[in-house]
Amino acid sequence: MTSLYDELGGAVAIDAAVDIFYRKVMADELLAPFFDDVDMERQAAKQKAFLTMVTGGPAHYTGRDMRRAHAHLVAEGIDDTHFDAVVGHLAGTLKELGVSDDKIARVGALANSVRNDVLNRDPAA
Repeated sequence: MTSLYDELGGAVAIDAAVDIFYRKVMADELLAPFFDDVDMERQAAKQKAFLTMVTGGPAHYTGRDMRRAHAHLVAEGIDDTHFDAVVGHLAGTLKELGVSDDKIARVGALANSVRNDVLNRDPAA
């Protein structure tokens, strides 16, 4: 069975997607302020490793869990509006790269599966 990672095009596709995705995020007035003091090269590398892992590629992600990694952003006011914007930019990026709607939906489902952790909410909420 082929992984979503392979279906998307592997490392080359993930690298391209993350690079385009962060250009979109940094151009978004709602999201850009959350990245003011972030080393974007390091951030992109972490995101590439994370997306590779969650889509079934080689697991080299060594970052913190989603709750700890985003706790400071929750304290700064990140909410569903911000999360939705991020998912929208990810979907738009994949669409721009010619990814099919069904694969975009699968990536979106993966992104939404960590929503409560990113926003530090009880899953039952």
